[in-house]
Amino acid sequence: MTVYTPRRAARVLLVDASDRVLLFEGSDPARPGHRYWFTPGGGLDPGETPAAGAARELAEETGLRLAPAELGAPVWAETVEFPFDGVWYRQEQEFFLVRVPTWEVDTAGFDEIEQASMHGHRWWSVDELAGTAERYYPPDLVDRLARALAGGGPC
Repeated sequence: MTVYTPRRAARVLLVDASDRVLLFEGSDPARPGHRYWFTPGGGLDPGETPAAGAARELAEETGLRLAPAELGAPVWAETVEFPFDGVWYRQEQEFFLVRVPTWEVDTAGFDEIEQASMHGHRWWSVDELAGTAERYYPPDLVDRLARALAGGGPC
């Protein structure tokens, strides 16, 4: 029987003027060969709102500093289960859409775990994501991102 550690998180779809989304490449320390791409964001601190957590994580991971109110409402929420470094998590997470004309990512705010498990970043178009054989999370990111970019409301 798998025992899950509950976790709340906030994630950001950081999208540039070319409608490309920023993703980080990472790996699980317990499974170094398991590489994947994922959005900026992470776990919430105790008492932290999702918007405040998303803004904090965005600043730490990309150098982009925004007030929580600038993120607007989340574009979707989900619950996911995953292992990381030998621990199984059940994570409730909300995604915020943030548009920037362009952004030069600054990872100086990475903590020790991020420094050890994150290997790079790049901007992806919807078409590039749809055509890649590389693993990314969430697995329905292409559809969700396409809906968010189309302005169809919550995805």
